[in-house]
Amino acid sequence: MTTTAPVAADVPSGSGPWRLARAELRRRPSVRISLLVVALFLLMAAGAPLLSSLAGWTPEEFDKSAVDPYLGGQPLGPLGGISADHWLGVEPITGRDLFARVVHGAQVSLLIALTATAIVVVAGTAAGIAAGYFGGRTDTVLSRLMDLTMSFPSLIFMIAMMSVAKDVNRIVLMTAVIGLFGWPGIARVVRGQTLSLKHREYVDAARVSGSGPWRILTRDILPGVLGPVIAYTTLIIPGMIATEAALSYLGVGVRPPTPSWGQMIAESVAFYDTDPMYFVIPSTCLFLTVLAFTLLGDALRDVLDPRSGRA
Repeated sequence: MTTTAPVAADVPSGSGPWRLARAELRRRPSVRISLLVVALFLLMAAGAPLLSSLAGWTPEEFDKSAVDPYLGGQPLGPLGGISADHWLGVEPITGRDLFARVVHGAQVSLLIALTATAIVVVAGTAAGIAAGYFGGRTDTVLSRLMDLTMSFPSLIFMIAMMSVAKDVNRIVLMTAVIGLFGWPGIARVVRGQTLSLKHREYVDAARVSGSGPWRILTRDILPGVLGPVIAYTTLIIPGMIATEAALSYLGVGVRPPTPSWGQMIAESVAFYDTDPMYFVIPSTCLFLTVLAFTLLGDALRDVLDPRSGRA
């Protein structure tokens, strides 16, 4: 006796693959929770100026009355100085509001990660489709460029580039540097998908009917690789967030007073025993964001690109 797939009970027969995928994703509690967490942090990042103004503090504003100068600048009050004036407490020594710095740090960290991801996805998808569809010399040149880029020790090269660059916009530079090394992975995935699609009947029919390469690539090939690209995108976002945090933690990323989660975690290490909340709060935000994107990416990969999923 055969059992009906769970999605079939919720979706009418004959529904398209995207509707089936949405129904399957809605069934998973991990997806709903992950989407809620991702939406919460995205809204927090987008509304950072409004949220910090509601709290009454800017991320660079000092509040010396919130720290004790006789105890090495330790926050006054329990849990790192959490109070009605400072919702998440304050930084030791400076007295800067931790809530304002966390929400503005989310804006910086997510802006860099999402922009770098967009660069990676666009460049990788374009290179992968071109290499897979045109083949020959185009495929050889692009494939060797992928190999060359992936052979670099990317983290060391990022640290070197960020260290020697002085009077530049750090956010723009970090976005470009992170995006520079991320595109070959998705390009390889798209190239493999394109190779399996370019000899399908509907592509041959479009070619015989007189459609040019641009029309075939955008109307026939691109929709076929869209599912794996979406799944891969959500899987690389956590890596981008972690890379930005690592560079800021190492002191070569965003510079003070501009806040970022990695920078805050690096500064909090010196106070983890006397003010653990200063370390816990940005670390928790970073952990939840990376975990939510990872769970969402795993679910999208299983649904949209089941052949690459775990057995």
